[in-house]
Amino acid sequence: MMKKIYKNIGILSLLLFSFYYTEKIAIIMQNKSPLMQEIINVTPDHTEEAVNAEISGNYIYPGISGKSINKTKSYVNMKSFGVFNEHYLIFDSIKPDISIEDNKDKIIKKGNKSKKSVSFLVEFNKKVLEYLKSQNIKASILINEETYKETINFEQINNDMNSYKNIESLLNKNNKNTNICYIKNLDKEKCIKEKKYLIEETFSLNSNNIVDAKKKIESGSIILVKKDVGIEYLQLILNEIKFKGLNVIYVSDLIDEKK
Repeated sequence: MMKKIYKNIGILSLLLFSFYYTEKIAIIMQNKSPLMQEIINVTPDHTEEAVNAEISGNYIYPGISGKSINKTKSYVNMKSFGVFNEHYLIFDSIKPDISIEDNKDKIIKKGNKSKKSVSFLVEFNKKVLEYLKSQNIKASILINEETYKETINFEQINNDMNSYKNIESLLNKNNKNTNICYIKNLDKEKCIKEKKYLIEETFSLNSNNIVDAKKKIESGSIILVKKDVGIEYLQLILNEIKFKGLNVIYVSDLIDEKK
């Protein structure tokens, strides 16, 4: 009985060694191929270092992920063609050492400046939403159970403390949950427990501060559009954003560390 067990162990060990040796030989041959050598040669030109998020007290400012070529996947992707082609390179994302993903107890008040974009965080206002929709302008809307259906064309951020779980279920069901908490209206500790991204506005836009608001616009700004804002004020802000060469994107994209 023991001899049979030892024999089986020996056979298994031999097989494992054989697989390991075969894999090592395959890797060596792959690395020596002209195709892999070309991939290795261009790797430095296509490598981007990650930029760390910045932490200041209770606040965090998102970083930017880096990228590097996945040599093996790129090789397999090109092998069938037999020739090197940069269009078939496959990249891995490099997470920053300091990232918003590991610091969800910190508050995001501004996105990464390198994105050359701003975001609108909008309190529910039918006229404003109709205008934004007509102009194909992206906006992130603070919603509750009553306004969920009326804001379906925009990015939706749960802002309903009383029916929080119901809204979460709706957003999850439709794969639209941004996992963002606007902490001025929701319980911070609850948001942290549920591993949400905590956000505040960089500044607010209301009917009385248009001049000051225009001066504050810069890349990374999260602009809270108050419900009393008229279309004419929003148009002035949009003109200023365009003048400064910035785009308008969703809040989730502005704080995302991917490029």
